[in-house]
Amino acid sequence: MSFNLSSVLISDEVDQKCVKILEENGIKVLKNSKLSKEELLKEIPNYDGLIVRSATKVTADVIAAGKKLKIIGRAGTGVDNIDCNEATKRGIIVMNTPGGNTLSAAELTCTLICCVSRNVHSGDRAMKEKKWSERKALMGSELYGKTLGIVGLGRIGKEVALRMQSFGMKTIGFDPIIPAEVSAEFGVQSMSLEELWPLVDFITVHTPLIPQTKNLINDAVFAKCKKGVRVINVARGGIIDEEALLRALESGQCGGAGLDVFTSEPPADFTLAQHPKVVATPHLGASTSEAQERVAVEIAEQFVDLAKGKKLFGAINANAMTNALSEESRAWVTLGQRLGQLAGSIGGQTTGQIKVTACGASLKQAGSYLSAAVLAGYLVTKQQAGGDGIILNLVNAPAMAKEQNLQVEISNIDKCCRPYSACVTVDLGGGFKATGTTCSGGSVLLSLQGQDFPAPATLSGTTVVFSAADNAQLLSAVSGAVAGENVTSLTLSAAGGGDRWGVVNFLAPPSQKSIDNLKGVVKAMSAISF
Repeated sequence: MSFNLSSVLISDEVDQKCVKILEENGIKVLKNSKLSKEELLKEIPNYDGLIVRSATKVTADVIAAGKKLKIIGRAGTGVDNIDCNEATKRGIIVMNTPGGNTLSAAELTCTLICCVSRNVHSGDRAMKEKKWSERKALMGSELYGKTLGIVGLGRIGKEVALRMQSFGMKTIGFDPIIPAEVSAEFGVQSMSLEELWPLVDFITVHTPLIPQTKNLINDAVFAKCKKGVRVINVARGGIIDEEALLRALESGQCGGAGLDVFTSEPPADFTLAQHPKVVATPHLGASTSEAQERVAVEIAEQFVDLAKGKKLFGAINANAMTNALSEESRAWVTLGQRLGQLAGSIGGQTTGQIKVTACGASLKQAGSYLSAAVLAGYLVTKQQAGGDGIILNLVNAPAMAKEQNLQVEISNIDKCCRPYSACVTVDLGGGFKATGTTCSGGSVLLSLQGQDFPAPATLSGTTVVFSAADNAQLLSAVSGAVAGENVTSLTLSAAGGGDRWGVVNFLAPPSQKSIDNLKGVVKAMSAISF
């Protein structure tokens, strides 16, 4: 896929360094944080890229209006203001800056833990109201010796653990992805949530808001915890059930809460934020000058790296693209797409599984992008796959294949197609099998349906692939059928009895007369535009 990022719209406030880096690398930038939804819909069709923070809601209609959009960047961590499913469907990369806010969010988490444990917020309010006598009601508790439960042991969870350990807190945690031996390296004992709840004095959450984490901490969880447990949320509103939290605060089951995020922002109802046991801040997790400069620089650099084909970092919906940006990889991506297109054109419908075999040591890490490339080529031949003006690429092809119950089985073997160091085979399971490789950056066909081509057949431009009965006049008959056309090459598979396969490449689409002539001398044919 092409990443000619010539223009980027920045629709939220980001540090000016973001604009400077993009412009220094030849990218035209418009920064306008005051666009209404209607204005955004009118403006977005003019840009290849979009950079936002949390204010802009990148909804399905905004994405659909962005006909040129190739990438949406979030200068921050959470992407819940972006319709990632719609972006993926349209082949648009969604990227965030996973490390930019880490230290700021971790520090605010630690600050809220300290404030909740010592009633700092209530003490501050009492002093401002000249109520010195209230100090008797503000008895706190030490953090030393207490147990902190950390739900989510990624970057932020790790940094919180390291800092709170310096207070003498015992840190335990849960993460479905981080292995126990990894969390043990930074002093966190990993356990299940059911094991964790009864042990903790404090709970802090550091997960995205997804269906599995929505209302993760609820009435049932509070009932399993010690009486007086305190909770902290600097991640996303909705991870803690706000109504359940209010009930737990009122009953005393929850001894206090530090909340930086809310289900709706600003809150429709400030009852929870105004509760005397709650320290509330207006989504300040990333609100430090250092974090804002860091994420602005990071998102700009990530855009530039992608535009230059250096690397892809921070993408949340484009796993297949990770190893596909080098010049060498791009040639194999093109080959995969063309073999997939060939399979869809002459192989018919698959049984639901496409087998892709990558041969050669140089393709050991190519599995993800090769399978996505084959799918993109195969699905483009099926009309329903690329409807609504959607261009199939490495981002959306796997998602579309999943919707159609189409799977790819990828395998790697060391043995390759001599004299070539690497090659790719696509097999539809009885209906189609082809092997190809790259040559001087181009795609060539080595065999089709088990028949080898003594000289590799070119897969480029306007191409006609045909099968015909083997006879001594086949080559001259095909040549005569396309006489007068701008033929760049004509390749036949090796003779060996039975039908033979052939590939004709044209500089421009052949006339209908030549197509009709070809039909008269071959058994079956398919015209493909690569």
